[in-house]
Amino acid sequence: MNTLRNRVQLIGNLGTAPEVKNLEGGKKMVRLVIATNETFKNQKGEKVTETTWHNVTAWGSQAEFAAKYLEKGTEIAIDGKLKNNNYTDKDGVKRYVTNIVVNEFTMIGNKKV
Repeated sequence: MNTLRNRVQLIGNLGTAPEVKNLEGGKKMVRLVIATNETFKNQKGEKVTETTWHNVTAWGSQAEFAAKYLEKGTEIAIDGKLKNNNYTDKDGVKRYVTNIVVNEFTMIGNKKV
């Protein structure tokens, strides 16, 4: 049952090109932004598409793969966990950010959106 705790699975398209960071000791990190779309009919019967943007981080071999093969528009499936962080902005306001840390991902297609 522990494998179900704090688990996230998403299928979406990259909204930006992967942002690669090389850290001390040769460790690699990649930041991604993934868009997921949900289509439904509103109260008036009109078809509406709602897009949600997700901040995603990949480390190590997952980061290397992402840096090499992924680009804006690529459709991927990810499996990961939620990580909450906070920081204080330049105006002294405390901000909270939820990020998804990738355990693994799969490229679904080569069609770009």
